Order: sequence, then structure tokens, then C-alpha cells
Amino acid sequence: MFEHYHYTDTEVSKLLKSIVILCDTREQSNAHITDWFDKHKIPYKTKALKCADYSFMIPANAALNIDRDMYFSAECAIERKHSLEELSGNFTKDRDRIEKEFAIYPGKLVLLVENASYKDVVLGNYSTQYSAQSFAGTLFSFWHRYDVPVIFIPDSEFSGRWIYSYFYYYLRNQLKG
Repeated sequence: MFEHYHYTDTEVSKLLKSIVILCDTREQSNAHITDWFDKHKIPYKTKALKCADYSFMIPANAALNIDRDMYFSAECAIERKHSLEELSGNFTKDRDRIEKEFAIYPGKLVLLVENASYKDVVLGNYSTQYSAQSFAGTLFSFWHRYDVPVIFIPDSEFSGRWIYSYFYYYLRNQLKG
């Protein structure tokens, strides 16, 4: 998206500071994330996203020759699951829906799983009937099939920071090209 432009370090800094996180309108139980954004003065807004739960945008900025808002929801997004129980339900009852969502997403999509670790998957430390072997197999199969990495955040207190950092460094790398 930025390959035809060369921004100075000052311009890159201004663009990075202007990131607005987009939270999907269907996203529930995310006060711990938006509270972190508020505490660190990270702007965010609720917007219907076709795929995933989080993405970002850059608002129009005449000083940087950006004449319209730039949305990255088709280039970079995060699908968040609050727990292994929620993800287990997606992999069993809602498998077709999540698989279609992963399959049609055109950009970089990552699966963020809160309040869990890979160890919890392997040991079956979750409250569903989904076997540990099937759970791990589906995680790796989806990762390879749809190029969707799985990131575990054992303490959801760090989710807001992780979401912001993921988008910040994605944009930084795009700008520095």
C-alpha cells in the first residue's frame, strides 16, 4: 500500500501515532482491551468488520498527503477468542463458519487465544469434550491450511498491548518497506 511513497522518520512517527484500532461491533467482553487502550490513550472505534474482531485504520491527514481515511481491515486483522472453551466451540459446533472466515480473509490474519497456553491444549486444561489431540490437530491444521498463526496470551491483561503492538509493527514495516 505504501510502496510508492518514501516517508521520513518524522512522517513515519506521525503515521504510527495516528493508528486507530477498529473493534468489530460483534465483539463481546472486551472491556479489558478497551480499558488498556483508554489508559494508554490509544484511539479506537467500533465498526462492523467483515472478518475478524480487530483491525486498524489511519485517519486522513492533509499534512502527510493522505486525503482519505485508510482502512487496513482487508490487509491485517486479529480473530480473538476469550478462552479455549470458546475456541473449542468454534472448532466443533461452528467449524464451517470459522473455517470459511479463515479461508476468505485476503490478508494477514492471526488467531489470538486469551487465558490459555499451548500447554493447556496439550494437557486438556479446558472444560469441553474436545480431545486434546483433536484440538491441537485442528490448531495446527488451520495454521498451515489458512496461514493463520495462533498466539496464546495466558493473561488477558496483556491482550490490549499485544493487539496494539501487532498493528503498530505491521504498519511500521509497511512504511519502512
